[in-house]
Amino acid sequence: MDAVANHPDALAAAEEPRRLSLPVAGMSCASCTGRVERALAALPGARDVSVNLATGRASLTLSGDTSPTGVAEAIREAGYEVPETVTAVSIEGMSCASCSARVERALLGLPGAVSASVNLATGRAELRHAAGTLALADVEAAVRASGYTPHAVDRGAGTTPAERQAREEVALRRDLGIAAALAAPIVVLDMGGHLIPGFHHALAGWLGAGTVPWLQAALATLVLAGPGRRFLRIGVPNLLRGQPDMNALVALGAGAAYLYSLVSVAAPALLPAGAAHLYFEASVLIITLILLGRTLEARARGRAGAAIARLIDLSPRTARRLEGDAEREVPVESLRVGDRVRVRPGERVPADGTVVAGESYVDESMISGEPVPVRKGAGADVVGGTLNTTGGFDVAVSRTGADTVLARIVRMVEEAQGGKLPVQALVDRITLWFVPAVMAVAALTVIGWLAFGPAPALGHAIVAGIAVLIIACPCAMGLATPVSIMVGTGRAAERGVLFRQGAALQALQEARTIALDKTGTLTEGRPRLTDLRPAPGFARSQVLTLAGAVEARSEHPIARAVTEAARGEIGALPESTDFVAVPGHGVTARVEGAAVALGSRRHMERLGIAVAPLEQEAERLAGEGRSPIYLAVEGRLAALLAVADPVKPEAREAIAALRARGLTVAMLTGDARATAETVARSLGIDDVRAELRPEDKVEALRALRAVYGPLAFVGDGINDAPALAEAEIGIAIGTGTDVAVESADVVLMSGALTGLVEAVTLSRATMANIRQNLFWAFAYNAALIPVAAGLLAVFGGPLLSPVLAAGAMALSSVFVVGNALRLRRAGGTS
Repeated sequence: MDAVANHPDALAAAEEPRRLSLPVAGMSCASCTGRVERALAALPGARDVSVNLATGRASLTLSGDTSPTGVAEAIREAGYEVPETVTAVSIEGMSCASCSARVERALLGLPGAVSASVNLATGRAELRHAAGTLALADVEAAVRASGYTPHAVDRGAGTTPAERQAREEVALRRDLGIAAALAAPIVVLDMGGHLIPGFHHALAGWLGAGTVPWLQAALATLVLAGPGRRFLRIGVPNLLRGQPDMNALVALGAGAAYLYSLVSVAAPALLPAGAAHLYFEASVLIITLILLGRTLEARARGRAGAAIARLIDLSPRTARRLEGDAEREVPVESLRVGDRVRVRPGERVPADGTVVAGESYVDESMISGEPVPVRKGAGADVVGGTLNTTGGFDVAVSRTGADTVLARIVRMVEEAQGGKLPVQALVDRITLWFVPAVMAVAALTVIGWLAFGPAPALGHAIVAGIAVLIIACPCAMGLATPVSIMVGTGRAAERGVLFRQGAALQALQEARTIALDKTGTLTEGRPRLTDLRPAPGFARSQVLTLAGAVEARSEHPIARAVTEAARGEIGALPESTDFVAVPGHGVTARVEGAAVALGSRRHMERLGIAVAPLEQEAERLAGEGRSPIYLAVEGRLAALLAVADPVKPEAREAIAALRARGLTVAMLTGDARATAETVARSLGIDDVRAELRPEDKVEALRALRAVYGPLAFVGDGINDAPALAEAEIGIAIGTGTDVAVESADVVLMSGALTGLVEAVTLSRATMANIRQNLFWAFAYNAALIPVAAGLLAVFGGPLLSPVLAAGAMALSSVFVVGNALRLRRAGGTS
């Protein structure tokens, strides 16, 4: 049934006029607004249409059958776009994969919905929809209509998701204690005779023969009405809607045992002769054992999500703001960009900023995973949440709140943990039908025992049917993937590796090739000028001055090396004009009226300048791993410069570790082939693609993919953004540019290549963990549901007790979560 059909708020919205205001992208003139207005005015039930070019929004009152989706479609057909947005909500009360699948289906039924993702482990739902078509209240209403409690992510009940999970664990422990206290007397009353001879007779003589069953009934009623109410409150309404979940299975199983026992006590004549048995102990132990399982599961899930909590706790609550000559302790939330704060030894930096006075060593392991403190002096950038160790310093605040590095890390990890892997799609399709299938099997089990079982068949049929209902565990199937993602991405964040999407875990594990940019990735990214050979007729100081003046306008690492060398030897440099950069080739400019060009051999050839006089020397320098640069003045070859960029000290070890894991390692660079091959040989790299322009890197990746299969690309510069997007998995060095980081699926915060090995190791460990969990979850159900139905009894074995079924079901979820927690020790480059 369509989710909207069960959504009273959605029906009301369809019947009553509704004012919509949607953003419209692509409008540039009055004719655009007129076109959109005409398209909207033509919709049935649309009136008061207004399109504003300045604000880029369309407003209208909508009634009749036209939905907000239809409005967005009309705007698209007019040639414009309605941007999409994501509304997130936390959900309380979900307990199994059927729950999350049901909420997801309800959200997808909302008007304007594009896609929905509901994560059982994090209790979070994200709905992508056309902006302006849905409000948070609409999403919350759909969740409530599904039988669960929504909370706004940023203000839900005034608590964070971690606090709500802690509150849920406290409630579960309370209910477990009450259930155990009430269930214990029932178990003693029912089982005491099997352990102590004459126990039942003594009890009957003391309390009266008819009192004991009624005492059991009273205690069982308290268990079901108290601790068991959480299952009945959600399970029964979902059952009546025709959308059963795990709570419905528990409600049916425990309720059937309870009601059958109650009839046996109150009206035994209604049952066949010899069939009046009491199963009160089964009904209460089912509730107690499942509460025990959920309590253990909640505790384990809290530990699984501890990585984010630890990250959030790194941010200090107060800061010492400098106001004139005085220090004032203020809440971190009150800091503004430009404020100056003082950080003393042993304190955490309150916000991102730049050191303006003082000096110290700062432990940045929270963002880099590297344990060695980093020296920070005047002009150095510091990150909020990092730990000042020895000295003190003052910081000028540059970013606060949601803009800080720590906040961005938390946001990335949350987004990754809330995502779904491609493998989860199959699990979702199965679990959507799992509970109804289990109920059908339970019904067939009862019918089979009634038809073919030994007398009294009714008792055996009830026991087997209840066991089937209780032993089935969609909880384990629903938790198999998201809990592993939660622990894996959290562990990665602690090691300085940020997976921006959960799907990146699977994509990296499937990669067969790692392609790396050279400058700033394999090398330090801080090259220095090593050689300068003027052509005949040119002096060293002349060419160095011209080269430094031109490169001063460029941000390229090689350009900075030339400029720094020129300033160090010459001093002040003249200004250059008419600067033009040709990506992958070089630069041109005018310095004191002279036309100057610097760049590669192909740049000189492009300008028609012969390089033959210095070509042999350039090849020699390239063979030594240096990057040759030609300088031309007024169309004439003037000099050959060479720049060397030291290889990162950990690069050789990291590449060896990647190759040991069965990966092919390739290097992509714009450097001369001889230079690139020298570096590749020293590092043990298998495949080298040199002399590449930015657009050539994309083609090179496609060629590598054709040879080796799925690949990952690692880069750090603006020029690497297209290649990062082209690869199955883009990995950005976190010390690189924002453009590269935003284009990537994985960010290595430390900039060290050991982080790359960590990322590969963690992705493989997480995917292996997911496969183990899924195997367990499906194998468990495949093996034990037939046993619960009475398979062993057919061959003379025992009939499985509903109590044992409840214990097995509870342990199944705990096993899956416990297995995922092993990932907290994963990682390492060995």
